[in-house]
Amino acid sequence: MNTDVAPRLGGWQQTWRLAAAAALGIPAWLSTGVLLHQQAAETGSWFLIGDPLVALGCLTALLWRRRFPLAVAMTVAIASTASGLATGAALLALASISTRRRPVEIGVVGLAYVTASQFAVGLYPVQMPPGSLWFQLAFPALTAGIAVAVGMAIGARRVEVRSLRDRAESAEREQTARAAQARALERNRIAREMHDVLAHRISLVAMQAGVLDHRSDLAAEENHVLVRGIADGSHQALEELRDVLGVLRADPGRPEPPQPSLDRVPDLVADARTSGLEVTLTTTVTGRPSDVVGRTCYRIVQEGLTNAAKHAPGARVHIILEGTAGDELYVSVHNSPATTRNARPPASGFGLLGLTERIDLAGGKLNHHPTPDNGYILTAQLPWPDPTHEKRT
Repeated sequence: MNTDVAPRLGGWQQTWRLAAAAALGIPAWLSTGVLLHQQAAETGSWFLIGDPLVALGCLTALLWRRRFPLAVAMTVAIASTASGLATGAALLALASISTRRRPVEIGVVGLAYVTASQFAVGLYPVQMPPGSLWFQLAFPALTAGIAVAVGMAIGARRVEVRSLRDRAESAEREQTARAAQARALERNRIAREMHDVLAHRISLVAMQAGVLDHRSDLAAEENHVLVRGIADGSHQALEELRDVLGVLRADPGRPEPPQPSLDRVPDLVADARTSGLEVTLTTTVTGRPSDVVGRTCYRIVQEGLTNAAKHAPGARVHIILEGTAGDELYVSVHNSPATTRNARPPASGFGLLGLTERIDLAGGKLNHHPTPDNGYILTAQLPWPDPTHEKRT
């Protein structure tokens, strides 16, 4: 719809400006005719035919003033010498060239217009009263000045509108880029949460299923415990997946459910022990860290247990937590070599990558590498500023 309206509006603006230029030349043409009649001078065929034809040619030439601004303006200004009716066309050409706001072009066309007006006096046999020379110079200069002022004002307005349009388009592009970046960050955050929530549970379930597949000497009670652990782990994985999807579907203004923190690490270790991992926890943490540090610590332990269950089934896992406010929080997850050769579940490759991003956001450092005893160790140092010191400062 807008594409159809724009050409019609441009044609309408062109038409009314040409009509205004024609109307502006009519008083000059009529006043010349009145003077000729009062002085009983011969008007001749030029006044009635030639003058309007020249004005019509000038108005037609103005149709190309946007494509050839200087050439059209000079042509119309010079041609107005032979036509009083073309005065309005000459002023419109001067105003149009002034919208470009180029002093040299404006000066050349303005001088041509004022000069042409002096030659136009001798075109018709009209006797001017003595002392009217100043009027013959002042009036064209005044009308030229008005046309220049109007044209420059229109040009300044166009520049301002163009600048505002460019700013709006730039702001729209920036808003689109920020929205795309926000969506990408949100997708990454959701992917990390999905991995952290599900990978741990599924790894423990896979480990228990692997034990059932490779151990044929288990007693009925041990088989029942493993089967029950698989069922419980699968149920918990579904529940946690439902919680994550519930956050995605919730209203934007609705607060998210509380995230696990450092105080949930013992529960995480207990779940791992129930699933068959041999885990020990040593903690000397004094105080309560911030939610970001505590949640990051929880995810480090969770990722370490997940990787141990995936890649080192039957291994012993030792977790160390040390730290105090004002210093740093040290986390270590060390697992011994695998004791069984269960089929390993497929690895996503994003666990340690997402964990590195989390720790970088928290301002900490991550290190992970194999140990000389063919085990694996995952360590991290997280800054733990003293909240009481921050309040005093």
